[in-house]
Amino acid sequence: MTAQLKSDKADTAADIEVARRVLDVEAKALTTLAGTLDGGFVDAVVHLAAVEGRVIVTGMGKSGHVARKIAATLASTGTPSQFVHPGEASHGDLGMITAKDAVIALSNSGNTLELSDMITYAKRFAIPLVGMTARADSALAEAADIALILPGASQGAPEACPMGLAPTTSTTMMLALGDALAVALLERKGFSTSDFKVFHPGGALGKRLLRVSDLMHGPDSLPVCSPDTVMSEAILIMTAGHFGCVGIVDDNKRLIGIVTDGDLRRHMNQEILSLKAADIMTAKPRTIRASALAAEAVSFMNTSNPPFLCVFVVDEAGPPERPVGILHMHDCLSAGVV
Repeated sequence: MTAQLKSDKADTAADIEVARRVLDVEAKALTTLAGTLDGGFVDAVVHLAAVEGRVIVTGMGKSGHVARKIAATLASTGTPSQFVHPGEASHGDLGMITAKDAVIALSNSGNTLELSDMITYAKRFAIPLVGMTARADSALAEAADIALILPGASQGAPEACPMGLAPTTSTTMMLALGDALAVALLERKGFSTSDFKVFHPGGALGKRLLRVSDLMHGPDSLPVCSPDTVMSEAILIMTAGHFGCVGIVDDNKRLIGIVTDGDLRRHMNQEILSLKAADIMTAKPRTIRASALAAEAVSFMNTSNPPFLCVFVVDEAGPPERPVGILHMHDCLSAGVV
């Protein structure tokens, strides 16, 4: 065991050198790929954006694994998409593809036998076919309505495998080109953060995209009173609300102040219950927009001086400074927003 560990340490420099060489080869290939993009890429984006159905992505072997990821990326960024395995397609799954769909087929050689039935099916029913291959003279490139040709070894994009055989650089370029298509479609369609949230409700990403309006307590829960309310009554409103504060609103329902637990402690004396809310309130309290991200609200409350646990929410589309909700730090933490 000790001898093996010593050997591993001795090989560390060589291993890192191999890794750097692979990354360098693939990084240069991506730069080369970017330089080869032309009107064909634009045509692909235009055709895919016009699809009424789904974008079907397919490929065999390593290309198939990349195709699955491209389909997932397209679907999550506003372009309905699905991976169809070419082998399964020949045994019934062609029925998943309709005349309203488009097909993106991946094959480095462009002559993958398993793709032949899908290519024939696409041509038979006039389904737009985008081919992604390194061979311009291949069956896929010639059959495709739009061929996206990847640069090969002769163009400075060899496989990173020392034998030049294992799909490495070629699959990296396919993956990156799929991302390029997805993002170009996203921007062409005006896909927004709100749209993104709809497709990513779970996990850390979904939590990051939650908005204040998703977590706030609505108008019916607002602890508010008028400036002339005596503090004995204002404290009852504050206690019933369980937010540790009460908002002070004028006759136009505009938020003009706030009384917090801290304000009560600072003004604590024998006469406090007979004072009016206006006498001890903090004027012009800080508020947050209903459309703000919940993560922004957490940062806002944490970085204020002093920090606070509750904030009134205003709707920028409505009358100025009229509260529409209230958000507590615990609401954010319970939702997993940090």
